[in-house]
Amino acid sequence: MGRRIAPLTLDNLPDLPTGCRSCVFWELDPVSARAAVEAGKAEQEKEGWISAVLLEWGSCGRVAYVDEVPAAFVLYAPPAYVPRSQSFPTSPVSPDAVQLMVSRVRPEFQGQGLGRVLVQAVAKDLIGRGFRAIEAFGALGRDIPSCVLPAEHLLAVGFKTVRPHHRYPRLRLEARTTLSWKGDVEVALERLLGGARKEPALRPF
Repeated sequence: MGRRIAPLTLDNLPDLPTGCRSCVFWELDPVSARAAVEAGKAEQEKEGWISAVLLEWGSCGRVAYVDEVPAAFVLYAPPAYVPRSQSFPTSPVSPDAVQLMVSRVRPEFQGQGLGRVLVQAVAKDLIGRGFRAIEAFGALGRDIPSCVLPAEHLLAVGFKTVRPHHRYPRLRLEARTTLSWKGDVEVALERLLGGARKEPALRPF
C-alpha cells in the first residue's frame, strides 16, 4: 500500500472534495463570501486565494494519499490571509502562530490517525518556516458549522485551549511538541494506518 503526503498546489487542488474546492468560508470575509457564492464564483475565488498565498507565502496545505487516492487534506495559513478569523469571539490568532483552517478525512480512512498525521505534517512545515505554533478555532455543542473543526478533535490530536469560550474556543499546539511524537510523518502514517489508537472522526469528504 503506497502512502504519501504532498504539499497542496494548484495542480492537486482538484483532489480536494468538491464542496471544499468551492468553499470560501475562511478565505473571504462574510460579505464577500456570500457575494461569491451568490454569483457562482466561489470556486474561482478559492483558486485565486490559493494562488495568492502560494505566491506570497508558500504552500498552505497538505494532501494525504493512499495508493494515490486522496484520503485526507488540511489547509492552513497565517491569520493575515484568513479574513473570517476576525469574526470569531476568541480572535485574534497569536502573532507567532499559523491558523489551522480546515481538515477532512474520507470516510473509508476515518479513525486511522490521519488527522494527527496531518497536524504533524503542518507542524513540521512550520518549524522550518520560523513559526512556533498552530492555532485553530474549535466548535462546541450542536449544529457545528461545517468549516469549523470540532474542539474535541483538536484536543484529541494534541491542541490545548488558550482562550475558552462556550461556543468557539481558540486552541493551540506548540509546533515543537510534535517532535516527541514517535517517528516522522511517513513512519507515523505507516504505523497509524496499520491500526493504532483511534481518534474522534472528522467530517467526511
